[in-house]
Amino acid sequence: MFVVQIVFVVPYVLTRGTFDPASLEKILRGDKTVILLSVISIIPAHLLTLALAWMIVTGFGKRPFWRSLGWGWSPWLGVWTCLGLTLLLHAAGRVFVAIFGDPETDLERLIMSSNAVRYTIAVLATFTAPLVEEIVFRGVLYSGLRKRVGTVWGAAAVIAIFAAIHVPQYLPNVAVISTILLLSSVLTFVRARTGKLLPCVAIHFFFNGITSILIVLAPYIESKPPAPPPVPPAPGALFETCARAVTLLF
Repeated sequence: MFVVQIVFVVPYVLTRGTFDPASLEKILRGDKTVILLSVISIIPAHLLTLALAWMIVTGFGKRPFWRSLGWGWSPWLGVWTCLGLTLLLHAAGRVFVAIFGDPETDLERLIMSSNAVRYTIAVLATFTAPLVEEIVFRGVLYSGLRKRVGTVWGAAAVIAIFAAIHVPQYLPNVAVISTILLLSSVLTFVRARTGKLLPCVAIHFFFNGITSILIVLAPYIESKPPAPPPVPPAPGALFETCARAVTLLF
């Protein structure tokens, strides 16, 4: 994502005609076009991620992709059950807010930077993030770990990793982080229990979709919008991304 973000943002920054460090920092931190380009760059990053997943799962076309991932519905877990689980997750999120409070997060500030960013994140969070993240985490990663360390440890690792990569977006909001951890637990349990990936995609889609609708409607209602849905990190400033990457040795 960082590489694709550079490809999208650097040409625009060069058109600004300034190379003063202070001016560049201001542009990277607060320019609305830079923020929007950073978010839009998620689209090709998602496509590249899907291509990589296809190569890993199929061995470059030697095995079927969807069948290898366990794509399909479970006999005991249909669409309405998935929607019911999603509503319970949102209810749990409100309980966490009542317990821990609801401080503003970096992602919320990003969303509020412009309507274009708000709508773009809502679309990505609803229509691409659930598919890509479930293929990566509950599809490729869980399947590989289950074969090597067993179902319990494989599930525990996926739950932790999925939640951990979203933590930087939501600090210091403990309520949202707790909700994401619960979401990760439910999705991974569903995958382990059913052996199917499609119910996980459906729950993730409903969860993000409901929150995205509320985010889009937020400017027209008085109350604070709900916490943003989990999407791959999309920071608005390249140097912040680089700093975090170096810090995490990633």
